Amino acid sequence: MKPQKEAGFSRNPWVIFSVVAMGTFMGTLDASIVNVALPVMTKILGTDIHISQWIVTAYLLTISSLLPIFGRAGDMYGQRRVLTSGVALFTLSSVACALSSSIIMLIVSRIVQAVGASMMMSNGPAIIAMTFPVKERGRALGAIGTVVALGSVTGPALGGLLVGAFGWQSIFLVNIPIGIIAFTMGRVLLPKGIHKNETFDFAGSLLFALSIISILLVLSHGGELGWQSIQVSAGISISFISIILFISVEKRVKHPMLDLSMFRNRPFLAGNLSGLLSFIAMFSNVILLPFFLTDIKGLTPSQVGIIITPFPLVMGITAPLSGYLSEKISPVYLTTIGLSITAAGLAVMSCITGNTSIVHIALLQAFMGLGSGLFQSPNNNSVISSVPREKMGIAGGINALMRNFGMVTGTAAAVSIFENRRLGFLQNITDPTAIQTAAAFLHGYHTAIIAAAAVAAIGAVISMNRKGHSEVPGK
Repeated sequence: MKPQKEAGFSRNPWVIFSVVAMGTFMGTLDASIVNVALPVMTKILGTDIHISQWIVTAYLLTISSLLPIFGRAGDMYGQRRVLTSGVALFTLSSVACALSSSIIMLIVSRIVQAVGASMMMSNGPAIIAMTFPVKERGRALGAIGTVVALGSVTGPALGGLLVGAFGWQSIFLVNIPIGIIAFTMGRVLLPKGIHKNETFDFAGSLLFALSIISILLVLSHGGELGWQSIQVSAGISISFISIILFISVEKRVKHPMLDLSMFRNRPFLAGNLSGLLSFIAMFSNVILLPFFLTDIKGLTPSQVGIIITPFPLVMGITAPLSGYLSEKISPVYLTTIGLSITAAGLAVMSCITGNTSIVHIALLQAFMGLGSGLFQSPNNNSVISSVPREKMGIAGGINALMRNFGMVTGTAAAVSIFENRRLGFLQNITDPTAIQTAAAFLHGYHTAIIAAAAVAAIGAVISMNRKGHSEVPGK
């Protein structure tokens, strides 16, 4: 494969990388920046947290359900067309978000914004994979990992500053100059791509979206509704029936939304499974650690932010380096070592107590950031490089879906395990003391984190068995 000439891309691939990076940065920044402004928006728009949380939830559900669909659209109609349309839609909907005068208008605008984000995120990795030659592809995908980390770590801090200085609308207006530059550069620099004379699989796309939305709603709200409630049972049933019908449709249509034979590709399957498990494990830590630092250690929100920062910071530094290494050695070694480090870090985290120093906890976050950085870039390189060029868009969409699905699943599983063990500890105590309450918290926390460590360890075993990918991707 000669990506630069055969795909028709510019001879300066790093310029094209900058376009993809801007879109990726906007998408990740907007996901993390909103959480900080949520209390302010809830108060000003005259609603409550149960309604305003849909500003975040609707965004996540929409992106997750559309990533593979727009990946397939990129393969059919050209990645440039889909990505630049996504940038335009994301930018315009950011304006709509800032101008929203009601909670309903804001949620609807966020849904449209998520459509644009999914168009960008699903096609960015494919563009990079087709632009860069094999010997540079790993470092480019690693650099995108750095952009993701920077967007995640910058969001809360930047959001706090913007909301305090200019109001909540400013967190959406900040996207406008970036979006205009990214759209202009994309239209000028990216090639048109190849338009395939194929029909789009609308039936399969709708069934896939319905299945993903149903199961993500169950995972997001199962704890508060009750895992044995009618709503949860209905959601699981709808998701199961939809995915069965989806598979049936994909086997019959001439041009399916998702070529199911891709999952017979061992590196593709192993990469996506281990990626899913890595994000489940990672977000178990992300969701529970702030509560530990607040409730057990008594830290302020700003102090909590400082303790957590080493994770994305080290990940952002490590990702390009591991991406570069993935061009030289097999991703099997890097991904397995990375997930093993994550598992070891979580295992140690499952033993921390109220007496553990904050320096010790911060170093553990840095250690796990190292593991995540070692894993993500080579894994992305392995997944994207394991499919032919004409399927890189859908491969990128599935890879991004695993990331989002892992975030939701990890959050839901960690909270569910934590609450179950915490309440079980207090079951026969009618009026718990502060010491008993703290002990119950630690019991639930330790159980949830050791479960996350086990998930990461399973991911390492799966990653180690990428049959057919003992060599460097693309060679």
